[in-house]
Amino acid sequence: MENLVICGTYYTSKDIDELEVHKDNLICIDHSGTISRTLSPDDKEYLALLNEAREKDRLIKLQANQYLLPGFIDLHVHAPQWPQAGLALDLPLADWLNHYTFPLEARFTDKGYARRVYHDFIHELLSQGTTTALMFGTIHNDANLELARQAVNYGLRAFVGQVVMDNPDQTPTYYRNQTSAAALRDTEKFIQEILELRKNTSVTVMPVITPRFVPSCTDKALLGLGQLAHQYDLPIQSHLSESNWEHEYAIKRFGMHDTAVMDWFHLLTDKSVMAHGTQLTTADLTTVRQRGTTIAHCPLSNIYFGNGVLPTKKLLRLGNRVGLGSDISGGYSPSLYHNIRQAVKSSQMLTDGVDSSQPVEQRGVAGSRITMANAFYLATVGGAKALHLKTGQIVPGFQADFQIVNGHQSLMELSSVDIFQRLMYQTEQQDIQSVYVAGKRVYGRD
Repeated sequence: MENLVICGTYYTSKDIDELEVHKDNLICIDHSGTISRTLSPDDKEYLALLNEAREKDRLIKLQANQYLLPGFIDLHVHAPQWPQAGLALDLPLADWLNHYTFPLEARFTDKGYARRVYHDFIHELLSQGTTTALMFGTIHNDANLELARQAVNYGLRAFVGQVVMDNPDQTPTYYRNQTSAAALRDTEKFIQEILELRKNTSVTVMPVITPRFVPSCTDKALLGLGQLAHQYDLPIQSHLSESNWEHEYAIKRFGMHDTAVMDWFHLLTDKSVMAHGTQLTTADLTTVRQRGTTIAHCPLSNIYFGNGVLPTKKLLRLGNRVGLGSDISGGYSPSLYHNIRQAVKSSQMLTDGVDSSQPVEQRGVAGSRITMANAFYLATVGGAKALHLKTGQIVPGFQADFQIVNGHQSLMELSSVDIFQRLMYQTEQQDIQSVYVAGKRVYGRD
């Protein structure tokens, strides 16, 4: 029996290139928060089900200018960096970390401060249409538990990582795991506490193995984290060839790219999500693909710190798994709409090239442009596949994670494809009317 029925027009990805639109359909959600079935106006049961849902006050009828979309999945978020979003993005990555980011994250020894920041941030994510987030915390166990609890309280699907950074050569004394043994001990304690929290909630909350990145971690820490990931069968998150600096650091320290370093320590698995990847070679991509690891494309952040454009079309052509991340606060906005747009724009810049002093035929990388349908897929299906979640599409058997979006009025008669393009290019926070996770309304504008 249906617990909730939504009547309206919805968009969902059929595959990486193809978008589906279904007009005036009924989307039926059962008591478990799963989409039980969808009916078109041509189905024999349509009118009877519509009337029954209305009579039992279980119907949500979208207005003519409202559209249903899958909730977005953000694959790379630094939750404690929310207070500094939009600050100091003119600095090189290493300076930005040392002068802004590490001092901010060190403040999360204060559990009360953590609660205030995370209370605000989780609400912000939901208000932007994000229903699932893969998040870095800090090195502080209590603060990370607070992040998980706030996510559970609000209804956000949350994957939370206890950050490990124990390398004294690359981390400040005031913000560092004092030993690799302590880092691993704290990580395992955090894992067990989150797994205990999971028992008392219907909302997805999952611990994540989180070496900050190769420069921050000792060999012992990387080895131990790989072992913990295997022992508990957990997701892994980190950064991979994020910038010239990080890419070259791994070569100087290990004599190989950090893809090979992560692989050596068994940190590249089919549950791993590695952010950025702007410096990855074709050989690196082959290793990543063979391990089933997902690249979290962070287009806004890459503009500032990536020293290059991720060749998204190439990754997709090679069969690599790709999703989308906001990278708060290397990216200034938690909106995946903004990142969807930038993903398309960056791919166009890679296609055309940016240095007009070069000959046209040498300036860009032909065939690099992705479509808006591609970028939408990354923000929904790509993220769901990375996290092994049955969500990201509006199809029976999948979790009912939705956003209801108010479209902008037009003086033109628009096709379904044109309406989708406009939604992707023009939707802002104030246009998101309601957000649902597992069929439960977790955010709404009254």
